[in-house]
Amino acid sequence: MSSRSSSSRAAMRSRAAVPAHTGLPVGTAPADGPSPSGSPAPSRAPRAASGPLLVLAAAALWGTTGTAASFAPSGASSLSIGAATMGVGGLLTLLIAGRSALGVLRGGRATLLSALVGGLAVAVYPLVFYTSMAWAGVATGTVITIGSAPVFAALLERVLDGTRLTARWTTATVAAAAGCCALALTGHGGAAAGGNVPGGVALGLLAGASYAVYTYCGAGVIRAGHSSRASMGALFGLGALVLLPVFAATGGPLLGEGRGIAVAAYLAVVPMCVAYVLFGAGLARVSASQATTLSLFEPVVAAVLGVAVVGERLGAWAWAGVALVLLGLLILTARRS
Repeated sequence: MSSRSSSSRAAMRSRAAVPAHTGLPVGTAPADGPSPSGSPAPSRAPRAASGPLLVLAAAALWGTTGTAASFAPSGASSLSIGAATMGVGGLLTLLIAGRSALGVLRGGRATLLSALVGGLAVAVYPLVFYTSMAWAGVATGTVITIGSAPVFAALLERVLDGTRLTARWTTATVAAAAGCCALALTGHGGAAAGGNVPGGVALGLLAGASYAVYTYCGAGVIRAGHSSRASMGALFGLGALVLLPVFAATGGPLLGEGRGIAVAAYLAVVPMCVAYVLFGAGLARVSASQATTLSLFEPVVAAVLGVAVVGERLGAWAWAGVALVLLGLLILTARRS
C-alpha cells in the first residue's frame, strides 16, 4: 500500500511524502509459484520464518520515501510524486512479471475479480492518502492511514475467510499502532493545510482500507496458484493504468529538473518496484493481518532517517513510539517455543 512518519512530515512541508502502502496462511504458496508436479515439497519452516523478514525489508525501503522526496524540486506536488511512485513503479513491476501477470487475468473469474479489485485499490490509495494529508495535516492523515490498515486487513480476513483474530496479533497491533500515534502526533507539521479535518480523517480511513484491500487481493491471487511476482505485477499494472494519466497531468514540475527526475526514478524503482517484489514474496508466507502490522516498521525507519539525514529532532514521546512499534513487531515475529 507504499510511506509516513517524521521524515515524511518534513518532506510534505516542502514537497511531498510518498506511501507506502491477504488472508493467506503461512507457507501456503511459494513466492515463485507452486512446485512442479512430482517434485519434493520444500521445507515450509524456513519459508515461514523468511516471510516476516521479507515484509520488514519492504517496509524499510518504504521508510526511505519521505527522505527521498525532500530532495524533489519545490514546485513538485505530493500528488505527482505519489502518482510517479506507484504509477511508474507499477509499470516496472508489471514488466518484471512479464507474461505471468497476464496469466493472472486469464486465471478464472474469481482471480480476475481479485486482480481488478486489487488494482482499483492500488490506484485509489496514493490519491486519497495525499489528499487526506493535505486536508487534515500530515500527522493526522498519516496516523489514520497507518493505524487503520492492520485493522481493516484483519476484518477482511475475519469476514471473508472466517479467520480468528488471535491475542498475539491484537497485542502486537495495539502496541505498534500506539507507537505510530506517538510518532505522528508528537512530530512537527501537524496543522492541516486545507482545514478540512473531518474529510481528511475520512480519506485517511479510505487509504488504510485501500492498502488492506490490495494486500488481501494480492494474497488471494497467490493462493489461487500464481506467483507473488505475477500477483504484484497484475495488481500494480492495473493500478498504473489510472495513475499514469494522473502523473502526466501533474508531473511537469517534478520532471522539469534533473534532480526531480532522479527523485522520481529512485522512488519508482526502489521503494515501489523492489519493495513490492519483496512484499509480494513475503505475502506468500504470511497472512494479510501480519503483513499490514509488519509494515508498521516503515515509520520507524522514516523517523530514524529524518533524524540522521533530514535533521529533524524527536522528543521522548516520539522515541517511545519507536520502541512501541519495535515491541509490537517483536511480539508478532518472535518464534513460538
